[in-house]
Amino acid sequence: MKKIVILTGAGMSVESGLKTFRDADGLWENYPVSKVATHEGWVNDPAYVTEFYNMLRKKNVGVKPNEGHRLVAKLENYYDVTVITQNVDNLHEVAGSHHVIHLHGELMKVCSSIDPYDSRYIQELTADNPEVPVGTKAGDGSLLRPHIVFFNEAVPMIEPAAREAMTADIFVVIGTSLVVYPAAGLLHYAPANCPVYLIDPADVSASFSKGVTHIKKGASEGMKELFKILKIEN
Repeated sequence: MKKIVILTGAGMSVESGLKTFRDADGLWENYPVSKVATHEGWVNDPAYVTEFYNMLRKKNVGVKPNEGHRLVAKLENYYDVTVITQNVDNLHEVAGSHHVIHLHGELMKVCSSIDPYDSRYIQELTADNPEVPVGTKAGDGSLLRPHIVFFNEAVPMIEPAAREAMTADIFVVIGTSLVVYPAAGLLHYAPANCPVYLIDPADVSASFSKGVTHIKKGASEGMKELFKILKIEN
């Protein structure tokens, strides 16, 4: 079975009603990055950071995958599919994708603030109970923090993602500008003869060393177009 690797960004979830972080009126417009998405912000005011992510989770609860998410999941009927996402929502999983690598963490999880990747202390929150009371501690005695990769922190999942990219027979990019590293660099790990499809309605200024077929549509319509190209009924 051929392998498809799909890299998704904020544009993947826009049709589901989730704001992007970087666009006009995005989340960073309303909350200072330095306060809610950096290690220094966490250390200075963990209560503020905890409440910010509680707010995001409450907004995320009830958000449904869009047709693009569903079609990405449907590809598993025809290909070996790995999804690498820059998004912290769980809409790929809800839509039915089984192999998802989250580069920037997962909104519905919390973890130790001493070692965020110690699996013993990672907890998954539920739609019924998406909030963490301020001051709640992990099993190691540290404060529970969002399982999110803050700015300037290492991205531990980038190496597994790069290994997946190296095995791609087809590489698909959906809803990301490909200017945010290290995620943008994943395209360069794809084999030289690997066809690349970019689904994004906007012009993309990034330069690539290999040819890219740009499908200038949103996630859902773009995935429908990709299904036609791959000769799959959707």
